[in-house]
Amino acid sequence: MTYQHNAPFRADVVGSYLRPAELKAARADFEAGHIDAAELKAVEDKAITELVAKQKSAGLHVITDGEFRRAYWHLDFMWGLQGVRRGTAPIQFKGSDGTAVVEAAGVDGEISGENHPFVEHYRFVKALEDENTIAKQTVPSPAQTLFVLQQGIAEEAVNPYKDNDALAQAIADAYIQVAHDLYEAGCRTLQFDDCTWGAFVSEDFKDTVFGVDAKTVQRQYAAVNNAVIAAVPEDMVVTTHICRGNYQSQWFSAGGYGQVADVLFGEENVAAYYLEFDDDRSGDFEPLAKVSGDKKVVLGLITSKKPELEDPEAIKARIAEAAQYVPLDRLCLSTQCGFASTEEGNHLTEAQQWAKIALVRSISEEVWQD
Repeated sequence: MTYQHNAPFRADVVGSYLRPAELKAARADFEAGHIDAAELKAVEDKAITELVAKQKSAGLHVITDGEFRRAYWHLDFMWGLQGVRRGTAPIQFKGSDGTAVVEAAGVDGEISGENHPFVEHYRFVKALEDENTIAKQTVPSPAQTLFVLQQGIAEEAVNPYKDNDALAQAIADAYIQVAHDLYEAGCRTLQFDDCTWGAFVSEDFKDTVFGVDAKTVQRQYAAVNNAVIAAVPEDMVVTTHICRGNYQSQWFSAGGYGQVADVLFGEENVAAYYLEFDDDRSGDFEPLAKVSGDKKVVLGLITSKKPELEDPEAIKARIAEAAQYVPLDRLCLSTQCGFASTEEGNHLTEAQQWAKIALVRSISEEVWQD
């Protein structure tokens, strides 16, 4: 029997973890042709099983595969869709230290979600649940996939979609297929990881997005996410993590949530928001007043980018400040992002990673006592 509560949890995590050296070596060997897919999977299976045991030992109620079978937090999912292929981005985003992400995904035919590999990936983690834990599946949001596929890829491809509305509908339909397949595999908590809103608060996109009025684009992106949320079974909880970039401890954009609060917090129909608040790039808590209904907010106050541990008293004070805008019983605590949005990972050690998680748990126990 699995854990009876569902996301979000008082002490929570976004989902990705630092890859162990053995896994990194196996992935490099696979790319070089030194081992086959079955041999790589055996290493992945072992690493994920050990990771889940560590998550349980840390006292977490949520377990993930750490995204150990992926190179990127978002692109591997997109490449797993029918009608999407790997390519080079014509618009390259550079991180805060100047390193660019050059790989991307592009439309190359009719998009659909049949036989997505993430369903089998989920089944493996689901089998590791126990009476105290629930397995969470993370995927890039439909809006994130729309954002990437709108840009296209450098190589010549076949794109059957005449406009963004047609593309958005195809993406939503594909996600609905994947979500239902995940549900049949036992998934009851699905997290949309989403950097689009973090981009929309930046100077580059706050007024226009690819030449279109920013507010119009925000509503289109909320609508494609909502279309999927509306179509999943009622007992599947859908949450979202909003990010400003987490590539090898870099960030990609800065700006508070005020620019997107009306649409993101007021119109997107998720159960909870995992929000970055680890430094001043995220602004203050005032926009949280626009979180509608009984939706919850997971405060990402513990950074996953740096090894230094935060002062618990300072974190508790910030939770109290946020509670002026969202009641304390609708708040939770987590790291600001995962520890390895890409397989290279952030600039800290595994020991420092687990110390961060221990800090999240100890503070949450003191604040909420449940």
